[in-house]
Amino acid sequence: MPVVATGVVIAILYYGRALFITSIVAVTIAFILEPFVVLLMRVRLPRSVASFVVCSMGLLILYVIGMGAYTQFSGLYDDLPKYGQRIGDIVDNARQRVQTVEDNTYRMLLPARLREVEERQRQEAAARKKGKKGEAILAAAQNPAAPEPARPPGAPIGDYVFARLGSFYEVLLMASFVPFLVYFMLSWRDHINRSFLQFFHGEGRLVAARSMAGVAGMVRAFVVGNFLLGLLLSVLSAVGFWIVRLPYPLLVGPLSGCLSLFPYVGLPLAMIPPLFAALNQDQVTVYALALAITAALHVIALNLLYPKVVGSRVHLNPLVVTFSLMFWGFLWGAAGLLLAIPLTAALKAVCDNVKDWRAFGKFLGD
Repeated sequence: MPVVATGVVIAILYYGRALFITSIVAVTIAFILEPFVVLLMRVRLPRSVASFVVCSMGLLILYVIGMGAYTQFSGLYDDLPKYGQRIGDIVDNARQRVQTVEDNTYRMLLPARLREVEERQRQEAAARKKGKKGEAILAAAQNPAAPEPARPPGAPIGDYVFARLGSFYEVLLMASFVPFLVYFMLSWRDHINRSFLQFFHGEGRLVAARSMAGVAGMVRAFVVGNFLLGLLLSVLSAVGFWIVRLPYPLLVGPLSGCLSLFPYVGLPLAMIPPLFAALNQDQVTVYALALAITAALHVIALNLLYPKVVGSRVHLNPLVVTFSLMFWGFLWGAAGLLLAIPLTAALKAVCDNVKDWRAFGKFLGD
């Protein structure tokens, strides 16, 4: 029965990933905005009004950020042919260098006599191929075939969007619920807490209250800490890229700062946007400065700031972190990689407060 129950839970998590990811994203945003709601409540505003004001300001900020990103993307779209040409040149140069290395290795390893024999065989094969091709051309000229009807050129992007129209619609539909979920979670927070505790009685209610407090504290520390670190890295990266005159710093900086927060692979992922932006300039100095800024900010943030802001609340051992990344990444893809650590840490907070599950909490802990 436990094995069957585990399989059923995994299947529900997999097939209901859109619902669960939407709910967890809404909870995450609610945790980020909760301190601002509490701040407005101190000036005698009701929770519902404070929640509405905070959500409206959040949507306004997202709109401003979206307009700025759209401006940057428009400029990048105009320069895409240049970037494509530059990438093509890099690929051709790399291919030529590999071919040169292969030819030099071939000349060094094979004796001269063997090279002459193989060269003669190549020439004979090329001659036979050329003769067959000439015969085929002559036969085609004597018996012309009816031309094939011309087919309209396909549109890869349009075909891709049309093939995944159902997935896009599902994502847009779920995303449209996020603002409403965030508002109701903020405005009805006290009512939800009181109503949830009514499901328990006696000592179970106390355990549930402690578990909720532990999960809330851990998730708030992790989510708010990562949000502040991501914001700091985005601003500093944008400023650093602007100083070294990297193209599109307002787009590349936030992308690099946010990608830097991915566990384990954050540093190589964070280097991709500035390297791509520097392709158009093709200067070794710009490449080196962009990589140095990205690496320095990543090392400072994750070795000095992250342990103080986030690490003091999230006590998970490296083995559990790695396995949780694999598990949630398999179930939910990129969203699972982002949510793996807070979900596992929340599970540990519950296990620490339930007497029969404390052994699991110690196993998950550091």
